[in-house]
Amino acid sequence: MDTQQAAVATAAALVVIPFVWSTTRHVVTLVHEAGHAVVAVLTGRRLNGIRLHSDTSGLTVSSGKPRGAGMIATAAAGYLAPAALGLGSVLLVDAGHTAWALYAGLATLAVMLLYIRNWFGLVVVGISGAAVGLLIWQAPERVQNFAALTFAWFLLVAAPRTTVDLWAHRRRVRTRTTDADVLARLTFLPAPVWNAAFLLLTLAALAGAVRMTGLLT
Repeated sequence: MDTQQAAVATAAALVVIPFVWSTTRHVVTLVHEAGHAVVAVLTGRRLNGIRLHSDTSGLTVSSGKPRGAGMIATAAAGYLAPAALGLGSVLLVDAGHTAWALYAGLATLAVMLLYIRNWFGLVVVGISGAAVGLLIWQAPERVQNFAALTFAWFLLVAAPRTTVDLWAHRRRVRTRTTDADVLARLTFLPAPVWNAAFLLLTLAALAGAVRMTGLLT
């Protein structure tokens, strides 16, 4: 089993084993909220704060126009961010640029610290930043490659699962405050269509990573 295959196997275990997923899910939430935050800033909105909660939920608050393309992009970014980051990281590591992926992750976490507005979120971001920092400055190259690949594939596998969880949550809970419901209010498309779009796009990112890395050949 080569490094790529070992990373995929480890990543899958981090997603499919229930008691492990209850912890690793916090990392996905962190990336999810970072996606909202980055797109909010890129579309000209003002980022007010980010919260990460112990139940693996999160909240990113930004201010600006209540409707329009910027708000739609910001709302849509959360569920797509893990897949996008995972795909980008796989391609960077596969091209021999592991350091770029690690430093980009560390920089993002450092900026997030400025906007975290609760203690639990501060702990999650702080631990994540410390882990990335140790990889950069202490781990040998082969460990960096394996860790970066595992993280990338973890996000790629976890992204579709969170969209399935979203579907189950909307069927189980009557409150309509999810990203899909926010997008339904902002557009003419109902929430289930947005949920299905999230699922298809995250699966497409996973399939694209498998194809581009030649994992199945």
